[in-house]
Amino acid sequence: MSVFELTGKRALVTGGARGLGAGMATALAAAGASVMIADVLKDVGEQTAATITGTGGKAGFVQLDVTSDSDWDAAIAHTVAEFGGLDVVVNNAGIEITQLLVDTDADDMRKMFDVNVVGTMLGVKYGLRAMRPGGAAGNGGTIINIASVAATIAFPAIAGYSASKSAIHRLTKVAAMESGQLGYGVRVNCIFPGLVATDMGIKLAVETAGLGLFESPDAAVGAVIGLTPSGRLGEVADMADAVVFLASDASRFVNGVGLPVDGGMGM
Repeated sequence: MSVFELTGKRALVTGGARGLGAGMATALAAAGASVMIADVLKDVGEQTAATITGTGGKAGFVQLDVTSDSDWDAAIAHTVAEFGGLDVVVNNAGIEITQLLVDTDADDMRKMFDVNVVGTMLGVKYGLRAMRPGGAAGNGGTIINIASVAATIAFPAIAGYSASKSAIHRLTKVAAMESGQLGYGVRVNCIFPGLVATDMGIKLAVETAGLGLFESPDAAVGAVIGLTPSGRLGEVADMADAVVFLASDASRFVNGVGLPVDGGMGM
């Protein structure tokens, strides 16, 4: 059996309705896991779950606002009841608001930190509670937080986003240490995705060009590629495969790390 085999594993993916999250959910299901897509986008999320099921995978949907304690409590309970347990939590949900520092809007920053940092912290909180001994699942597992290459580079107009993703990295390391010292049996890691041409990635290119930082969105993309030794943008599959690795026994002694999946951009 491959060490990347996830048959019998039960996973929850936040922001799993579309973009990177949908790709991660699809890849986890293809590796054999049962996947609960958790998102605020009900119609899109249900369709993504149906697509996975239609290709032979096992998936469900639960509505989740990651900033809400009660939503998290209910989503975890629903997943455990539906799948008979929980082994993997992927904290992928996030938002990006493009602003120059001189034009920073405090409410926008609070919103971004609420979703990206508080949302991830609550995912860690409820994931640990469920998977630790005596929890609703109680057999240990793994938590995978999605940071960003923005946490490791200096790129204009994303200071707030970069700061929120840097916070996720530090949160990951503390969570791994707490889990280990308290005997929870839950590994906690994060990945640093490079720029991918999802709706969010395209939006960033358009908006940075709109601020006059680049001549055009294509020039913004070209600048990113120019900073990337691999010479291309990332693809959804690049990030999804990294999540499968961290969810699998292939990464059994990988804990508390931030894994760059950025083509070398953040080195």
